Amino acid sequence: MRLPIELRHVAPRLATGAFILNSGLAKRGADEQTAAMMHGMAKNTYPFLGKMQPTTFLRLLSAGEITLGAALLLPIVPTALAGAGLTAFSAGLVGLYLRTPGMREEGSLRPTQEGTALAKDVWMLGIGLGFVVDGATNRSC
Repeated sequence: MRLPIELRHVAPRLATGAFILNSGLAKRGADEQTAAMMHGMAKNTYPFLGKMQPTTFLRLLSAGEITLGAALLLPIVPTALAGAGLTAFSAGLVGLYLRTPGMREEGSLRPTQEGTALAKDVWMLGIGLGFVVDGATNRSC
């Protein structure tokens, strides 16, 4: 039986999967103050999230990160599918970077010191898009 991933996908899947899984696991036991801070930043960028309680938001974010991280780490999940999840997730993070005041230098895409933590998520967007494109153009993915 052949797995639905290619050898060239292993390293980026391991790197992104472990990073995202760790992030999700770390959020599981977060306190209410952390939940409120993370929810506040997210709802300022994505106003529809304002209807959600901070603890619910953080619990769902944690579950989503754990699920996505596991999907990337498990070789039975096709790379194109894992890449679609990674692309959607990282696009949201890049959107947070682009829309949050103070994250970028005035009139530029270059991050401020505060924005570097979010700007770095562009690498996940690139990997996710690469997986999706590879899956769309290569029948074995």
